[in-house]
Amino acid sequence: MMVLYERGVRCVNLLVTGANGFIGSNLCQALLRRSDRLMKADVDTSADELKAMTLQADFVFHLAGVNRPVNESEFQTGNADFTRTLLQMLEAGKKPPVLLSGSIQATLENPYGLSKRRAEEALYEYSARTGAITYPYRLPNAFGKWSRPNYNSAVATFCYQIARGLPVTVSDPAHEMRLIYIDDIVSEFCNALDGRLALNENGYFHVLPEYRATLGQIVALLESFRNARTTLELPNLYDDFARKLYATYLSFLPTEEFSYQPQTHTDARGSFTELLHMNGYGQMSVNVQKPRVVKGEHWHDTKHEKFIVVAGSGVIRLRKVTGGEIVSYRVDGETPTVVEIPPGYTHNIENLGDTDMVTLMWASETFEPARPDTYHLAVEQKDDGRNQP
Repeated sequence: MMVLYERGVRCVNLLVTGANGFIGSNLCQALLRRSDRLMKADVDTSADELKAMTLQADFVFHLAGVNRPVNESEFQTGNADFTRTLLQMLEAGKKPPVLLSGSIQATLENPYGLSKRRAEEALYEYSARTGAITYPYRLPNAFGKWSRPNYNSAVATFCYQIARGLPVTVSDPAHEMRLIYIDDIVSEFCNALDGRLALNENGYFHVLPEYRATLGQIVALLESFRNARTTLELPNLYDDFARKLYATYLSFLPTEEFSYQPQTHTDARGSFTELLHMNGYGQMSVNVQKPRVVKGEHWHDTKHEKFIVVAGSGVIRLRKVTGGEIVSYRVDGETPTVVEIPPGYTHNIENLGDTDMVTLMWASETFEPARPDTYHLAVEQKDDGRNQP
């Protein structure tokens, strides 16, 4: 496999058609981080401008195409015919390698599928005439940031609607989709530029990983993301598809909704705000404590915690509930220190300063009122023994 250059040795002239589209805009951002010269072509590029670019191109990412035309004849002109015109221009220049962003629908006998298959055929003919390396990709449904709702991505449409509280219509919730994520596409295309490729059994290049999910599953996940601001449940980010879908959903939030206010419990001592329920990995909270206030005075059988003071100064005290000396840790926001709270140790936290003290708290379990695993017991024992467990 030919490698065009070793990084830092030679600058390559890269041409991207469809540069302003979903895949193109993401790919161009990645290519701009390289040392190459990037030339971008889109629908507003004139024929003369495109011709000048093709004469200089050392590698071409051909992403331009038509998905939803006004007239079906535009499939042929926008996909097959334009590809032939582009390849003829390239043949008059350096005859560079060409990567074609095709579709799995090229196997279908509908106007769109036929136009994509004819674009592939033009690519093979170009390779046969010139000896140039070509990379025909057949991509399933792509999703990710900057995709267009109500255009060619059901995921984008669902993200847009659910992020805005709009009604979602799913005609067949059981319909399964084949999906690939935009950053994986970009990574694979950059690998192609560097000569590292994945070839499937039919002779077409592909992008991995590929996910399969029904429309009903996708909508249910997206709705859980929307509801997370109320439930506080963090999506299962260990699930690769859920993690990427969540990133996609967030990219569709209206800018005025980037921020939100979680429920805060306040009293004379300060406030306590649960931030995240971490899907089986406990919860994160923030505790604000007024000067000279003591909070806590309880212990847990199984639950354990981590405290870190990020503003103010105070002391965290712990004592084994079956008896023993009090262990104290001075804490302050100037020198953030994590204090572990093991099970079986009653504990408190006191603000020793003159300003509010802010503490981030992680607990190994989400608080459940029906099973709180929290028992009152003062850290400082009294002589009458009433604080004995």
